[in-house]
Amino acid sequence: MATLEDKLLGEKLEYYCSSSEGEDNGDDGDEGRSSKGAGKSGSSGLTIDTNPNATPAGGFRQQQGSTNTGPKGVVKDWQRFKQLEAERRDETERQRLALAKKLTMTTATAAEDEERKRQEELDAELDELMSEDFLQQYQKQRMAEMLRQSGGHHQQFGKVQQLTSHSEFLACVEQENKHTTVIIHIYERNLSACSTLNQCLDSLATDYPSIKFAKICSSVAGMSRDFRTKGLPALLVYKAQALIGNFVRLTDDLSDDFFASDVESFLIEHGIIVDRALYN
Repeated sequence: MATLEDKLLGEKLEYYCSSSEGEDNGDDGDEGRSSKGAGKSGSSGLTIDTNPNATPAGGFRQQQGSTNTGPKGVVKDWQRFKQLEAERRDETERQRLALAKKLTMTTATAAEDEERKRQEELDAELDELMSEDFLQQYQKQRMAEMLRQSGGHHQQFGKVQQLTSHSEFLACVEQENKHTTVIIHIYERNLSACSTLNQCLDSLATDYPSIKFAKICSSVAGMSRDFRTKGLPALLVYKAQALIGNFVRLTDDLSDDFFASDVESFLIEHGIIVDRALYN
């Protein structure tokens, strides 16, 4: 049986434990007294609400999950505050890292743009350096430098030397400066191609004074009759006493009718002389 105190505290009936519960139900005296007690309770006008959700008469039932303002509540509030503070620090750190990353990317992009501009400038300079005019000018300067280093400027010839003996032939080759190119024409007097080549060499000797031009009759040089018939006109080229060019029967390359410019182009093509246009 619920008392007035139970009602005021809002105690649920199902949790109420009477001292008479569990006793033998056959005790009629106890049942009578219980019935009488119940009747008195009814007559006093006090009723017990069996609704577990009902609000107690005092109106101060403690709701589950309500804020605890005691010491435990203060501790929980402090822990919650520290948790929020840590979360704010983490969020601030994330924002800082994101900003740093963005600035880094911006800096990297600026550096890449600068590098690209520098590369474009280098490419433009390289294109200018690789232009045909620049290459020709550089080639001329380089050839002039090579000619100076080779010592070709030390001695000037300017004409074709006539060799009249075998010993002069040997001296022309062996006693010359090792940097000087020696071109010797072996000819025969009664061959028109040999006469034409002699005239061409006279012109080239003037145009290339640093090159030593010479000529010798095939009979004086000791050539065989067969060579004089099949191998003339012939050019022998020496440098540092070494034979670097041996061209026989030049009419096969120049034809029977040729000029000094044809002989010049032939020698340039075979690397015997350097085109004067490159260093003039």
